[in-house]
Amino acid sequence: MALAETQRLTLREMERGDAVAIQSVFNDDYAHRFYPEMTNEAAAIEWIDRNRERYQRDGFGLWAIIDKTSGALIGDCGPTWQDAGGTRVLEIGYHIASQWRGSGYALEAARAAMAFGFARTTEPLIGSIVATDNASSASVARRLHHDVRSYVNARGLDRFLFFTRRERYVSS
Repeated sequence: MALAETQRLTLREMERGDAVAIQSVFNDDYAHRFYPEMTNEAAAIEWIDRNRERYQRDGFGLWAIIDKTSGALIGDCGPTWQDAGGTRVLEIGYHIASQWRGSGYALEAARAAMAFGFARTTEPLIGSIVATDNASSASVARRLHHDVRSYVNARGLDRFLFFTRRERYVSS
């Protein structure tokens, strides 16, 4: 079942059968810098199971991104609850497989996920958490959100929280 659609993409719940495709999203040196644990199918199944638990508990989580033209699973994106320096934030996360990066898919999916988040929750703010050295994700977040602040996460790592307040959100 599609939870969100755009001109080029369908976002749907992940299934265990997506494990190989999900693992391939993180199967390059750039992605491994930020997600070193995603090295095999078992890690991908754990990722999928964690999101399936979110679907049951929260009504949302990271969803599989399906390219409408090819039918390929090209990444994941969706809202999840995260800690941003001691503040609970509804975060829009996004991950795109290397061969699909640079074509605007992350921003397109993230906009659909943010629209879902504002429509289905009463959250005053929705954000995206980005490692300070993740230039690709920061580029997407700058185009998605209106504001940014930095913080140090629970592991002592510097992060950016790009965010949009409900009153400044305008659906596209």
